[in-house]
Amino acid sequence: MGHFMTQPVALSNRSQVALQSYLDDLLFDATQALELAEPAPPELEQPATDEAPLAMPVELAQVGVPAQALAHPLVEVHRPSAPGAHLPVPDDGRPAWAAEPFECLLFDVAGLTLAVPLVCLGSIYSLAGRELIPLFGQPDWFLGMLPSQGGKLNVLDTARWVMPERYRDDFREGLQYVISVQGYEWGLAVHQVSRSLRLHPNEIKWRSQRGQRPWLAGTVIEHMCALLDVAQLAELIAKGKS
Repeated sequence: MGHFMTQPVALSNRSQVALQSYLDDLLFDATQALELAEPAPPELEQPATDEAPLAMPVELAQVGVPAQALAHPLVEVHRPSAPGAHLPVPDDGRPAWAAEPFECLLFDVAGLTLAVPLVCLGSIYSLAGRELIPLFGQPDWFLGMLPSQGGKLNVLDTARWVMPERYRDDFREGLQYVISVQGYEWGLAVHQVSRSLRLHPNEIKWRSQRGQRPWLAGTVIEHMCALLDVAQLAELIAKGKS
């Protein structure tokens, strides 16, 4: 009888290991160069006029996120943080905002679900019917400028950062939203915004070693998603790594 009682637990453990392995395989080292990636097709230059209409934040109800989830859903100003403002990753891999349960926003990028703490986010902007303003000589992961309430927002090709070796040019298609990030002049281009989620630190498999994929704080097996460390991603961007 004892054998049959323990068998489901063993299967469950193996299943969790398989899911963890799946997430790790999906997420490649975001600091690697993109020699193997196909060069993005050249974009036509467009004049950056001051007459471009400003993007307005999307009502959270439109993307299925409760309005009360974001304490400060609108951000008027996006400015870079001061040099040296980011602390190194703690020994246990848990950023300061993970000392206690925290709210996250879940969104999808090329089929991968990412979670970002709400305290790190500003506003959600819709890309429906909008053209990003391209700039000459920018890296592959720069999609263009989005004129918004807080000024022109640099839009990042999120998929280029989180899965560079599996990136395909068609990942640029179907991008629906840009999520601005508190304290920075850039935002994340995403395909879908799903919902907010309250996570307990113990639900997350934290990564204490961040040599590879330093932006990946940990994985949440129950929700099959990766937890994004915005500060570490910002460090990579500031250093110009891709």
